[in-house]
Amino acid sequence: MASNPPKMKIEITSNERLKNLKDHFEAKFGESPLFYACAPGRVNLIGEHIDYCGYSVLPMAIEQNILAAVSVNNSGTIQLANTNPQYQDFKVSCSEDIVIDRENPKWYYYFLCGVKGIQEKFGIGRLAGMSCVVDGTIPPSSGLSSSSALVCCSGLLTMEANQKSLSKVDLAEICAKSERYIGTEGGGMDQSISFLAEKGTAKLIEFQPLRATDVKLPDGAVFVISNCCVEMNKAASSHYNIRVVECRIATKMLAQARGLDPSRFVKLFQVQTELKASLEEMLALVDEVLHPEPYSREEICKVLGITTEQMCTELLSANTQHVINFKLHQRAKHVYGEAERVMRFKSVCDVGAAGSITLLGELMNQSHASCRDLYECSCPELDRLVDIC
Repeated sequence: MASNPPKMKIEITSNERLKNLKDHFEAKFGESPLFYACAPGRVNLIGEHIDYCGYSVLPMAIEQNILAAVSVNNSGTIQLANTNPQYQDFKVSCSEDIVIDRENPKWYYYFLCGVKGIQEKFGIGRLAGMSCVVDGTIPPSSGLSSSSALVCCSGLLTMEANQKSLSKVDLAEICAKSERYIGTEGGGMDQSISFLAEKGTAKLIEFQPLRATDVKLPDGAVFVISNCCVEMNKAASSHYNIRVVECRIATKMLAQARGLDPSRFVKLFQVQTELKASLEEMLALVDEVLHPEPYSREEICKVLGITTEQMCTELLSANTQHVINFKLHQRAKHVYGEAERVMRFKSVCDVGAAGSITLLGELMNQSHASCRDLYECSCPELDRLVDIC
């Protein structure tokens, strides 16, 4: 797991997609690519919206991916193009500070997140000049991590172009942090599985420290990945970050209720660890401490003993400053319940008993119900698709 990302010799002419990408690159830049970089998308089997709370998740990579052709030069610029004509070209100077516009999350800003992450990791004053053409087969805004795969692919090729070396674990952690430049406060699952995935197995991804464990799915299990075609761009809306903020506030409220210093805790996992409690005990604590009715800013500030200004600067993100009501009970209930379902899912896979596929299906149905009812991160079209399945 800690080895460098693999380098492979591939016969371009035997791969239609690589050949088309090479042709596109040569037509665009008048030269051949020096190398190619690839990062897969992912589907999360179970463990929805809990990685940023510190909890383990259980995704697997998919064959759809982001592929890039790259040449390295002394042009002093990074030139980006995309095989999809709806994504415009972009150019940036290697000597300028890389600026990522959170208010305008264009495709190339995700690419620049990966570039910036590598630049800062190694303290590179002037990056190598690069020409890149990107080709993607992951449907955008479909919940399959097209944006994270682009960040990962960018970080990987920037490392290679600048003759640096990192383990896959380090690359995953850097890309998880650097994607936050676009404004999404993710937890690291997408980047971790993109780098650490292996053919033929799902992975239990754990954090602090980051590690990936094989999870062998039952023989005969087939997962159908379907798209309800309702797009959600995490960086272009506040929907995702509102949930992150609600979990952060719930963390501090639970810590306060148990006599802990709220300023020390930002993730629900940390409170459980500090209390040495089981997930069942944390679910009971949520019911005991947090009321189901939405919390106002005033109530949160009163309980935590902070000012409105402190709440805005210390608890809210840039794109959640407008939120006035927070569903703390529901969000914490989902996180602790989902964390418990992840461990049950892995246990069923490990045992491999008869009827395990049915048990996994039941856990996935429970996960969706919790996402729909407690976390409110579903939509009618997705609910209908789940019902059909």
